[in-house]
Amino acid sequence: MSKQTYRVCLCFRRKFRLTVSEAPEEIKSLFRQYSENGIMSIDQLRRFLVEVQGEENATTEDAQAIIDKLHEQWHLNIFQRKGVTLEAFFWYLFGDINPPLSPKIRVHQDMNAPLSHYFIYTGHNSYLTGNQLSSDCSDVPIISALKDGVRVIELDIWPNSDKSDIHVLHGRTLTTPVALIKCLKSIREHAFDSSEYPVVITLEDHLTADLQAKVAEMVTQTFGEILFAPDSDCLKEFPSPESLKKRIIISTKPPKEYLEGKEITEKESDSQKGKEAPPDEEAWGKEVPNLKGDIADDDNDDLDVDDDDDEEEDDMDKPNQKAAPEYKRLIAIHAGKPKGGLDGCLHVDPDKVRRLSLSEQQLENAIITHGKQIVRFTQRNILRVYPKGVRINSSNYNPLIGWSHGAQMVAFNMQGYGRSLWLMQGMFRANGGCGYIKKPDILLRHGTDDQIFDANASLPVKTTLKVTVYMGEGWYYDFKHTHFDMYSPPDFYTRIGIAGVPADSKMKKTKTLEDNWSPTWNETFEFPLTVPELALLRVEVHEYDMSEKDDFGGQTCLPVWEIRKGIRAVPLYNRKGEKYKSVKLLMRFDFI
Repeated sequence: MSKQTYRVCLCFRRKFRLTVSEAPEEIKSLFRQYSENGIMSIDQLRRFLVEVQGEENATTEDAQAIIDKLHEQWHLNIFQRKGVTLEAFFWYLFGDINPPLSPKIRVHQDMNAPLSHYFIYTGHNSYLTGNQLSSDCSDVPIISALKDGVRVIELDIWPNSDKSDIHVLHGRTLTTPVALIKCLKSIREHAFDSSEYPVVITLEDHLTADLQAKVAEMVTQTFGEILFAPDSDCLKEFPSPESLKKRIIISTKPPKEYLEGKEITEKESDSQKGKEAPPDEEAWGKEVPNLKGDIADDDNDDLDVDDDDDEEEDDMDKPNQKAAPEYKRLIAIHAGKPKGGLDGCLHVDPDKVRRLSLSEQQLENAIITHGKQIVRFTQRNILRVYPKGVRINSSNYNPLIGWSHGAQMVAFNMQGYGRSLWLMQGMFRANGGCGYIKKPDILLRHGTDDQIFDANASLPVKTTLKVTVYMGEGWYYDFKHTHFDMYSPPDFYTRIGIAGVPADSKMKKTKTLEDNWSPTWNETFEFPLTVPELALLRVEVHEYDMSEKDDFGGQTCLPVWEIRKGIRAVPLYNRKGEKYKSVKLLMRFDFI
């Protein structure tokens, strides 16, 4: 049965006219402007690339390469070696060779600054295959994360049942363990599959000194010369990503700190015991909360706790236990929470740098009274933010809360899906997908409080992103004909907007087009941006359903500062962030 034919009751069929994708009127008008007698010459195509697509350095050779690529791909008579027809021109614009982010740009930012000057693609509980309470622990999600460009892998290490070996698991849960050595070997094998920039392993350590010594031996033997071990006990300044290419870095609390005052427990887990994170409002993920966050009245999180990641410590950690020196020597990035509350935690030591870990809720609380102090702290030191303990379904939070305050390691559950994770995936499409993004200058600016960046301040508009959503296609090929509606073709609409600082964040939507596999909206939206350096363009397609929740039709998220001007083919991704084979939108981007 055709994808345009739908069964109604038992005996009847309803047939819909198949809409053939054709160039929108604005595309036809541009083609007429840059062509003669129905053919766009190589030089006219070059002028189009310069004047409309914003490719100022486009050459005749670039234009010829596009024509050659189309000729090679389609093998049709409509292509001429010296020019293209309207149909060929439309296929170029809507083709894979015309993405919104430049395929030529790899790593293009300065990679010689200290690590603290970069946002780093960071995973949380990287070994879990599913939820936080009962899923399997495995090296498979670690490998998957590394292949996706994640640069920080977290391992919770515990003694096995007879305390003779080390397991990786989420402590005090029903998760099934995986051997530490297996995880380490998989990291060694896949660390640089997608990026040559350093991989940081954060260890959540629950071991005795003898097992710490065993970990040191495993790590040293597994990574050998690629392991970065600093000469001094503490670094005065972090090295650069460039200097650490193809190196493995260990980050955890030095053993001495594990042996001091471990009776202090995580108040977050106590205050929220018995609670669960609210279920997602929609099948594809809850809407991203605003940047200011919703701080629970009964959440008593403070920073007089000495945990690294919502875990209590074991009774095995006794004050008189001897630390393992070989283990301590491996720690390049020292972690821990100094005493003295917020002021102590955020103290900037001119003689050494360190890593501080806060839960998302702790960060939201701290921002209220110490927002600018956090930005100052992250100019030299590293701040890691992790999901609060009640996210047992491996959901995530708004990453911009951390990024807008300079947090380098905004740790996410990569095994899930949802809008927050789409923002994370979109952010790290920048800088060639290498997993390191240079923080904008506004977050690195020193000075008085008035000169330190404040995400909630009223700022002037720097630029306006003008977005035209022309049309979409590909669902016809990638989905069954009854996937969206049992009795008719889908009714698509597009949501488009900005995730960024509060003043810039908003969502808009197109009209809904009924019974159309290839919808043509031709709608334009404008987004004034006060901080474009932290803005992400959100795009979602939904299928309207009168009786139930609207269906998911695809999504993407793009770093605004890397979007190419002009008319672009924007590929869409599924809930998990995997690119569809055919589904894409034709859009135009201008900065005004």
